[in-house]
Amino acid sequence: MRKILVLSFCLCLLLSLQAQQTQKPPLHAKNWLAITGKPLAATAGATIFQKGGNAVDAACAMIAATCTMWDVLSWGGETQALIYNPHTGKIIGINALGMAPTGATPGFFKSKGMHYVPEYGPLAAVTPGTPGGICTMLAEYGTMSLKDVFTPAMQLAAGYPIEAQTANSMERGKERIKQWPYSKAVFLPHVGQEREAPEAGEIFKQTDLLETLRKMVEAEQQALKKGKNRKEAIYAAYARFYTGDIAKEFVRGCQEQGGLITEADLAKWKVMIEEPMSVNYKGIDVYKLKQWTQGPAMLQMLNILENFDLKSMGYNSARYIHTVTQAMQLAFADRDFYYGDPYFAPEEPMKGLLSKEYAKERAKLINPDKNLAPALPGDPYPFEGKTNPFTNYLQQWSGNKSLSYAPIDEKYMEKLWLGTTSVEAADSAGWVVSVTPSGGWLPACIAGRTGVGMSQRMQSFVLDSVLDPFNVVEPGKRPRVTLTPTLAMKEGKPFLSFAVQGGDTQDQNLLQFFLNVTEFGMTVQEAVEAPNVNTNQLYLSLGGEDRKPKPGSLLVNSNTPDWIRRELIKMGYKLSFEDRTSGPVNAIYFDSRHGTMWGGSSNHGEDYGVGW
Repeated sequence: MRKILVLSFCLCLLLSLQAQQTQKPPLHAKNWLAITGKPLAATAGATIFQKGGNAVDAACAMIAATCTMWDVLSWGGETQALIYNPHTGKIIGINALGMAPTGATPGFFKSKGMHYVPEYGPLAAVTPGTPGGICTMLAEYGTMSLKDVFTPAMQLAAGYPIEAQTANSMERGKERIKQWPYSKAVFLPHVGQEREAPEAGEIFKQTDLLETLRKMVEAEQQALKKGKNRKEAIYAAYARFYTGDIAKEFVRGCQEQGGLITEADLAKWKVMIEEPMSVNYKGIDVYKLKQWTQGPAMLQMLNILENFDLKSMGYNSARYIHTVTQAMQLAFADRDFYYGDPYFAPEEPMKGLLSKEYAKERAKLINPDKNLAPALPGDPYPFEGKTNPFTNYLQQWSGNKSLSYAPIDEKYMEKLWLGTTSVEAADSAGWVVSVTPSGGWLPACIAGRTGVGMSQRMQSFVLDSVLDPFNVVEPGKRPRVTLTPTLAMKEGKPFLSFAVQGGDTQDQNLLQFFLNVTEFGMTVQEAVEAPNVNTNQLYLSLGGEDRKPKPGSLLVNSNTPDWIRRELIKMGYKLSFEDRTSGPVNAIYFDSRHGTMWGGSSNHGEDYGVGW
């Protein structure tokens, strides 16, 4: 009788969710959609579409605009994207993640008494990736000039009315900003006054950044005058940033403030165009970038969950939350130990990790009545016909007695949720782009007179092979990042394009968004707003010395009924609560029945979409 009542409640809850009005309306479009983390940046994408650009052109314009507006990222950060090319029917991965500079070794950081690379400042910086990423995407798959695509960002750099969220971030971080002279000059125009950062609505100007963007456009236009084609001209701008006068000033400013990046590092770095990874979940092909991101972890989660009847459990029932959480924790344990830069040895066992057989073995570890704590990495090597060379490290993981129910404080949660932005674009010609650009967030250290905030992504490396033998810092190597755009295909056609901000919560929220749509029939806007859960039983990828997993620590929505809370506590979870636990996800659903697109834009803050 109790099971019938629980199932009836879950059905009623699902029906009420589907019937209720969302906080934001879904976007409907026939021609194009542009969605990102700032209203003005979405307008930049819309402007490009109105001028005849495709989804790649629009996505590049939105990335440029969000970087200029410091939407928890800047121009010195990294860009990672998935692009569906309708002419080939293929999905392309863009790896525009910076690499560790010369001198960045475990010994260097340990000599300074560090257990991790620092969170902030020049020593946290990998080489800039976003300028090269934009140029490569635009040159290879776009249709417009860099001048056209950069115009909205340049107009913003010349001066725009800053929003309260960004202005207040500058004010909160001003003591750290004052350590860096070039950042102080940009972010604190009212030094000496009670409020030293700009006020909301004040015109915020970035003259150095504007000059950097102008130089890149100048390089493109000069190349065109010399008879170069569109693609060659864009790469001339790329070259000026990484090997020309911009590079020289960036390096000078970085090293002046104690950073390690050299001119040779910038010249050596290249954007990688890759084939992404994918798994099939109940007839839907889901694509993620390679193991230099955490993206394959979501693919592992789907493989594990395919062994359970999630729909029958009911949306956000205790059994559903528990099963999804266990799959996430098992996949994160594998992520934490096995993921790293695929262009460096040792080779990651991705074939084994993403095999359906391995997922079945991991699924057997899920006790329906109890949280598995701690969840440990598995051994995927036998599933690709090999012997695991790191069993000694795995034994040290299993013997780790330091994992405990330590209190979850505000600083820890800030690191878990540390945000960026997301960019989604699609057009009627069939181009689809999903991007999670990041890095160089406030408080950022600006490199000299470039106006470019340096990335802090090097902190995602480890200094000890026991933690992850694939992700130990090394010059020229890319750190394993949390950034993870997603594309899904159904019957050979685009089905969903979605991405989210939020550090280690990204693939947790993207997984649940995907299940909301595919298992529970939610519309794309309902799915981006629907309550999720987040586990802290993983190693933090960002920030500080306290990065160890918090076994059983689970964030649930404040509206979770008491009886579900009691069941979860009985299963061994230690619960915390928030009013909003849904992402924030931005997404596009492709309505093949009507030949239209649905846009879903997060209801968390400033995320915004425009369609036509």
